[in-house]
Amino acid sequence: MSAQPRIAVIGAGLGGAAAASLLAKEGFNVHVYEQSPAFSRQGAGIHVGPNVMKILRRIGIEDALNEQGSHPEYWYSRHWQTGDVLAQIPLGDYAVKEYGASYLTVHRGDFHALLIDALPDNMLSFGKHLIKVEDTGDVVRLHFADGSIEEADLVIGADGVNSRIREELLGPEPPKYAGYLAHRAVFPTPVATAGMLPFDPCVKWWSDDRHMMTYFVTGKQDELYYVTGVPVEHWDLNDRWLPSSKQEMREAFEGWHPTVQALIDATVEVTKWSLLERDPLPLWSRGRLVLLGDACHPMKPHMAQGAAMAIEDAAMLARCFKEVGVHDYQLAFDLYEANRAERASKVQRISHDNTWLRTNEDPSWCFGYDVFNVPLVDPQPKAAMK
Repeated sequence: MSAQPRIAVIGAGLGGAAAASLLAKEGFNVHVYEQSPAFSRQGAGIHVGPNVMKILRRIGIEDALNEQGSHPEYWYSRHWQTGDVLAQIPLGDYAVKEYGASYLTVHRGDFHALLIDALPDNMLSFGKHLIKVEDTGDVVRLHFADGSIEEADLVIGADGVNSRIREELLGPEPPKYAGYLAHRAVFPTPVATAGMLPFDPCVKWWSDDRHMMTYFVTGKQDELYYVTGVPVEHWDLNDRWLPSSKQEMREAFEGWHPTVQALIDATVEVTKWSLLERDPLPLWSRGRLVLLGDACHPMKPHMAQGAAMAIEDAAMLARCFKEVGVHDYQLAFDLYEANRAERASKVQRISHDNTWLRTNEDPSWCFGYDVFNVPLVDPQPKAAMK
């Protein structure tokens, strides 16, 4: 390994960008390879909880994101038909006091832009679609579709649910269809009319088999976002994203509260996405390769913690590198997995079950988590090879 080991991050999504920023701040030699030709404001809405905001404080973008986002005082859960409150979880000033940072909702693209802009100059290469990985034992060779070959001492797979690095570690295996579609839309906040509830800054509408989560994505509260979970038994995984329509939304949410109907009526454009999962992986690393985020533990978005887990992974991995040094990368990888697998699997399981904050509960185990200060647990000894 070279005197200043070269760390390659595959994927410049939220987890990959956070990993690169945090590693750079610790003085590591890191470069990010992203397959997209350029940055674009993709996605729709996203929750950013105190557990993530404390990491963004370290990166240096907490204040900027606080200015951009909407700060709900509560997370409401409401009955699909009556609008009755099923749960009211305090956020706002309570979150700052009890969990150490704010809870906000924002446009994912605006959040992503802040993370990308925080990267040091010349650290990110676009147009790098990874097609082949060779871990020779001494170095990793990365072959890209443009014909270029790069070398790195360590490679972090932050390349999503269809991760090429995961495939290198565990072989090709498609993710599982979770049995649900998510409809997504962002649109100008409509004017409330008689018979409607106020547009809650953060609310999840629940029935027995489906839901709609809605919240503002700007500090001005002039844009609303909704995302649904609607059961559909069979789905072609080749169709990850498709356009939807107001009519399809009306059929899926027939009889729901007038506030929900108003949101559907105000929809400008709506898409539908298949929700994908994987079972917990038997390993997170091998040799000089390691995984984080959706490459490692993709989950339904029903806890609004998928991106949070990727960013927590990034912070923990950087902490472990700092703890033991990158030259002892196998120990760092083992320490990282030992301190992330249980939490990520718990969030994955609760997200799958779709029970999060449906009734009044204490979310402090999730929101109060501080990846930089939680006591580290030692990795378990590896089973002896037979």
